[in-house]
Amino acid sequence: MQNYQHYINGTWVEPSSGEWFDTANPYTGEAWAKIAHGSPADVETAVSAAKAAFENGWADMKPTQRGRLLYKLADLIERDAAHLAEIEVRDNGKLIAEMSGQTKYMAEWYRYYGGLADKVEGAVIPTDKPGIFNFTRYEPLGVIGMITPWNSPLLLLAWKLAAALAAGNTAVIKPSEFTSASTLEFMKLFQEAGFPDGVVNTVSGFGVDVGAALVAHKDVSKIAFTGSDLSGQKIYESAAKTLKHISLELGGKSPNIVFEDADIEAAVMGAISGIFAATGQTCIAGSRLLLQRSIHDRFVERLVEVAKTATIGDPMSPDTHVGPVTTPPQYRKVLDYIEIAKQEGANCVLGGHSYSGPGAQGGQFVEPTIFTGVNNAMRIAQEEVFGPVLAVIPFDGEEDAIAIGNDVDFGLAAGVWTQDIGRAIRMSEKLRVGTVWINTYRAVSFASPFGGFKRSGIGRESGLDAIKEYMQVKSVWIAQETSVTNPFIMR
Repeated sequence: MQNYQHYINGTWVEPSSGEWFDTANPYTGEAWAKIAHGSPADVETAVSAAKAAFENGWADMKPTQRGRLLYKLADLIERDAAHLAEIEVRDNGKLIAEMSGQTKYMAEWYRYYGGLADKVEGAVIPTDKPGIFNFTRYEPLGVIGMITPWNSPLLLLAWKLAAALAAGNTAVIKPSEFTSASTLEFMKLFQEAGFPDGVVNTVSGFGVDVGAALVAHKDVSKIAFTGSDLSGQKIYESAAKTLKHISLELGGKSPNIVFEDADIEAAVMGAISGIFAATGQTCIAGSRLLLQRSIHDRFVERLVEVAKTATIGDPMSPDTHVGPVTTPPQYRKVLDYIEIAKQEGANCVLGGHSYSGPGAQGGQFVEPTIFTGVNNAMRIAQEEVFGPVLAVIPFDGEEDAIAIGNDVDFGLAAGVWTQDIGRAIRMSEKLRVGTVWINTYRAVSFASPFGGFKRSGIGRESGLDAIKEYMQVKSVWIAQETSVTNPFIMR
């Protein structure tokens, strides 16, 4: 079995505890690598290295130089995308077709922010103070702690790391204990690209020791986290003790809303994509399908017909549509929610069980599951399942769809299917979410900001907005004359 050490200060480092833990392939259930079990001592070493790198050259490096390093890294990512994708599939069980696209596409985040690095400009401000010249400048925050999830480790790391590095920060990364291998493998490319030692560091381990120590560390200026809303809340509370900057990309219970004038076939495919792609293990899953009552029955009939054709099995096969649930705890959680929905009185029209048929191996498969007869007060409609489980809810008109769509604690994303442009605009204005897709679903780009409302998070990733999430603005005042008429009053 391969051993993955910590990556600290440009070198591979044994865990200070001398302890390791296994990472398992969700498809086979077999352990395939050993991961360094980090401790607060390892976090201390990594943060010290990141702080030294920040203070001894990285922050002062010309932004154009940082941009060139990010361009070089992007080229290396494209070269090794297939290799990185295979490691992610082995570690998290998602489809090779999706992960190959993600690992190749993530290069664009590093390329985009490489180009943006030298284009963040302050302003000359025409104040009302005579004889004073005032301007602003943007400066990096310092050491950024990054805590990433198990569902798309490298892509979601790119959303944080590319902007943070372009802004002049250094980083200490804590990947999920379930999927650390691809992030540690990725660290090899920073060496090859020529990044100075200590600029990027990774300490693997568990939230209770590595994550907690990183969030609490006084020399960490910001925490960037992707994960559940409950974990995000705990991180927010801990980070507040040292008044850290924070960005949180959390869960969702996104409504995928289909009106009677929609292209039904396209909307069916959008509903499938929204919930069964990635085995439903995505924060933007369209886990609530809102159907206008007049099309409800025929839409559900077609939806079930298409969903039944999904091939369940080996995520390394390009023909597979639905892979295993990534972790044993999540597998049990998904099955628990299916039972909760049945107890609440929802009608299971497809699936509803674990899957052990052809292509199954390792015991972590759940059938694509569709519930009808759901009302928005049910737990299956209010709580994030994070699996291939869809709740279908009828509605009557625009106002009803908006009311149901917004009636959750989350606000990450929504889909709207209609051929009425006026309705599309009205819905995009009224839905309390960070992303609205019209006649499509699950589209993201390095150029467009992403983030949530309500319990779906704080801050934005990607796009022009994101780089300033990793910077602070400074106002500079220069007196053109040195004489002071009265030093005891505000100038």
